Amino acid sequence: MKNIFKIAVLVSGGGTNLQSIIDSINSGYLNCSIEMVISDRKDIYALQRANNNNIKTYVLEKNIYKESISDEILKIVEGKVDLIVLAGWLSHLKGNLIDTFQNRIINIHPSLIPSFSGKGMYGIKVHEKAVEYGVKISGCTVHIVDSGMDTGPIILQRAVPVLTEDTAESLQKRVLVEEHVALPEAIKYFIENKIEIINRKVIINS
Repeated sequence: MKNIFKIAVLVSGGGTNLQSIIDSINSGYLNCSIEMVISDRKDIYALQRANNNNIKTYVLEKNIYKESISDEILKIVEGKVDLIVLAGWLSHLKGNLIDTFQNRIINIHPSLIPSFSGKGMYGIKVHEKAVEYGVKISGCTVHIVDSGMDTGPIILQRAVPVLTEDTAESLQKRVLVEEHVALPEAIKYFIENKIEIINRKVIINS
């Protein structure tokens, strides 16, 4: 019998993307297990979502672990998971964690990278910039995590129109709908071993 694919999910907030993964597993769309949920903040709703589904949780508060948070995560996940999924995770990962899990850490970002990405671009701030700039299309990106900030190879993107009357909040809601489709889809590619990376290009093999 083939071993089930195992993932760790990293969270910093409400955890709606975590919920989309849980729902995708429960529906049978994803054939994997969430071995653990790791948070860099305590008292967030994502941890409650994990507890509601009997998923083991760890809290590594970023104001305590600071620069060593990546090393602490590596101690928890090494040898236990096949893929690390950043689902609204806000701390910068680096060092041995990135090297050990090369091309096996993915993140979802609420814009069409490289637009509105990089340092300081997270959450509602991304949508504020998109509306302020006047772009006609925004969306979300699932990408490989490297040592940079939102700089790894792009796995997939989903677009949404930006309407004249949009606020950052209304745009965020529509993008979030697409995030909840895109992240499980990207995880499925890894489970089915369809991902091939050549230079910066991610090829999805059929």
